[in-house]
Amino acid sequence: MDALTTELIERWSRMFASLAGGSDVPPALRLRAEGMMEAMVLLNMTTANDLTATMDEHYQSAFGRSFAEDFGEDWQDFYPFPQIPAMGVRAPVHPSVPRHS
Repeated sequence: MDALTTELIERWSRMFASLAGGSDVPPALRLRAEGMMEAMVLLNMTTANDLTATMDEHYQSAFGRSFAEDFGEDWQDFYPFPQIPAMGVRAPVHPSVPRHS
């Protein structure tokens, strides 16, 4: 495995482990990984489909579910390559003052 692929897999693993643990991922980390993915395809090192399948394997390792299970079968319509669906769970929002009727 080449150094770029190794680094990309490490970044996916860190991102997905962080999200699975309830933490967030800095957008810059996700964006840099997406840039690496795009560069690998442009350099003909791999295909978008192969990268997506490998990324999904690492997502499943962290979450126990696939992208399709969490985001729907059409998840790539919302997150086209090279986007990584790596967003933290939205925090619950509660009013800080009681509402008056």
